[in-house]
Amino acid sequence: MELKLKLEQLHQRVSGLKDQIQTEEATKNAFVLPFIQILGYDIFNPTEVVPEHICDIGTKKGEKVDYVIRKNEEPILIIECKHWKENADAHNSQLHRYYHVSKARFGVLTNGIIYNFYTDLEKPNIMDEKPFLTINIEDLKDSAIKILESFTKNEYNLENILDSAEAFKYIKAIRKEFENEIENPSDELVKLLVNRFFDKPLTANRMISFKEYTKKALAISINESISYRLKSALNINEKIETKVDEKVNQIDENNGAPKVITTVEEIEAFQIVKAILREKITAERIAHRDTQSYFGVLLDDNNRKPICRFHFNSANKYLELFHKGKDAGERIPLNNLDEIYNHRDQLHQTVENY
Repeated sequence: MELKLKLEQLHQRVSGLKDQIQTEEATKNAFVLPFIQILGYDIFNPTEVVPEHICDIGTKKGEKVDYVIRKNEEPILIIECKHWKENADAHNSQLHRYYHVSKARFGVLTNGIIYNFYTDLEKPNIMDEKPFLTINIEDLKDSAIKILESFTKNEYNLENILDSAEAFKYIKAIRKEFENEIENPSDELVKLLVNRFFDKPLTANRMISFKEYTKKALAISINESISYRLKSALNINEKIETKVDEKVNQIDENNGAPKVITTVEEIEAFQIVKAILREKITAERIAHRDTQSYFGVLLDDNNRKPICRFHFNSANKYLELFHKGKDAGERIPLNNLDEIYNHRDQLHQTVENY
């Protein structure tokens, strides 16, 4: 998913920079504008992304909302920003006032890390108290990203978003109530369940006991369900591994050539490099080839255009870079895969050299 990949890249940026961001203005420039850009809007076009948009509120003149996103000359989204250290839930009254005088159907309150999306599902033209969608850059959820895709410039559709917003809001609310019931079953739930098999009056003492029984029953049921799913998954993996082993053995028996084994760690490293390179080139141009001695990443699947190599087949792991030329590989020790992000500039330079 391209949007998720870009958000993960933004997460890396936020993690690396946030301790150096000391002001609200810096938060907007370093975190919020890249987020808007990820959605496909031109942050350098003041008719599409309008900064410091004036929203006169009654007798208050000159009130300004941080950003207004426009499409087809109509406002579709207003964004109010706070410093990244501030609570993104604590200032929605200001956004509420801006929303009331704006023609946009959606408002966002953000600290550059958490983005709370609001609309008017409860009362027309009055912003709901609670967001229907929350995007946390540090804890990305696939279900939330799917809704966010509808806000991208190419996919924006008001009716589709409103339908999704209503469903997402109430599903989230039901899930919260369900989780509360698991933690502390209500009298209504206990009566609903117990009255189906217990034909005696539910006295106060019995209600206390049945509440505890219900809580334990729900916990056992959920734990057993999770355990069953894990066992099923493990069985599937065992069958897959057995089939793979059989095929490998067959190859070994019929071919004396040495085996090339691609590890999970090599694939994870490749995905990191791919995410970094996607800032410069399309995914289709990034290829990989595994050999006995190293795992190579290539431009256009061309051996004469090496981007980098992973040397993970020994106790000490190395990343080999080619930013100084394809014949001048430089090996860098790696303590963990995250350190690959430290060499973003060298990887970009390598691609630019070709």
